[in-house]
Amino acid sequence: MSSIKNSLAAILNCNKFTGLNYQDWLRNLKIVLASEKLLYTLEKTPPKEAPADASPEELAKLDKWWDDELKARCYVIASMSKEMQRI
Repeated sequence: MSSIKNSLAAILNCNKFTGLNYQDWLRNLKIVLASEKLLYTLEKTPPKEAPADASPEELAKLDKWWDDELKARCYVIASMSKEMQRI
């Protein structure tokens, strides 16, 4: 399974976002994020801060969301050309 994931991630490396290829890049990004179960971080509203009386389950869920969001953000940035990363 990891070789499949590496192959999918390679799609982004070979098709970096340059500004002119947004639709193709976004489609490829969504494929990779879906395979990593991270796509929801782009499609859903970020959670609010946990209330002071949040249960351990709620805190774990919130931590997972932020960890997944960070991974997704790294995929996005890594899949951009150097020029686009600087903008």
